Amino acid sequence: MMQNFSTAAIVDGTLWTLGAFSVATWGLILVKGIQHLRVSHYDRIYNKAFWRASDLYAASELSGYFGPAARVAQAGFSTLHDADVGTTIHDLEHTGDRQELLDRRLRQQMQKERGSLESGLAVLATIGSTAPFVGLFGTVWGIMHALQDISKSGSASLDVVAGPIGEALIATAIGIAVAVPAVIAYNFFLRRNKVIWAFLDNFATDFVHLALKTSFIIKRPVKRGGDTPEVVVQGKNPVVELHRDSIYAKEAHA
Repeated sequence: MMQNFSTAAIVDGTLWTLGAFSVATWGLILVKGIQHLRVSHYDRIYNKAFWRASDLYAASELSGYFGPAARVAQAGFSTLHDADVGTTIHDLEHTGDRQELLDRRLRQQMQKERGSLESGLAVLATIGSTAPFVGLFGTVWGIMHALQDISKSGSASLDVVAGPIGEALIATAIGIAVAVPAVIAYNFFLRRNKVIWAFLDNFATDFVHLALKTSFIIKRPVKRGGDTPEVVVQGKNPVVELHRDSIYAKEAHA
C-alpha cells in the first residue's frame, strides 16, 4: 500500500513540476514579449528624434524618451556635461581624457541594458534542457512499478499492460510539450537581443563620432542679433565674442 502511494506521489510530483515549468515558461514568454515590443518602439522613436536634432546640444535637450537607446545617449550626455563643468572627484572612475570617459560610460550603460534584456533567458534555457528528462524520470519510475504490479497479477495480456504503461508515458509527452516552447522562446529572444545589441553598439559608435567632431564638448547654439556679446563654451572657460553686426556698426560709426 505504501509502495503504491509513494509511486503515485512521485509520478504526480513529476507532473506538478512540469506544470510549474509550463506556467513559468509561458509567463516569461509573455513578459519578455512585452518587453521587446516596448524596447523596439522606444528605440525607434528616440532614434528618429536624435537624428532629426540640429546638433548635439539639441539632441541633449531631448526629454520624455525611454528605452535603451535613450538611456545610453543620456549616459553619454551626462559624461560630456560633467567634463564641461569639471569635477572635484579624483578617483580611478574619473581618470582619463574625455573620449576614454565617454567610451567607458557608454559601455557600462550598454552592459546594463544587455543584462536587463537577458534576464529570464537562463530560466528558459534551463526548462528547455531539463523538462524532457524530468518527464522521462516520471515515465521510467511509473513503468518500473507498473511492471512490478503486472508481475504480481500474473497476467501479461495487452489490456493489463497497456493501461499502467500508457499512463506512465504521459509524463514524457508532457515534458516534451513543456520543453519545446521554452527552447523556441529562448532562441527567439536570444536572436532579438543580438539585433538590439548591434543597434546599441552602432548607436554608441555614432555618438562618439559626433562628439569627436565637437571635441567632446556640448556647445550651446550661438544667438544672433543685437549688441549682446556671444558666449561660446570651450572647455571650462567661456570665450566672449562680439557679434559681427556690432563690429560693422562700430566701423560705420567711426
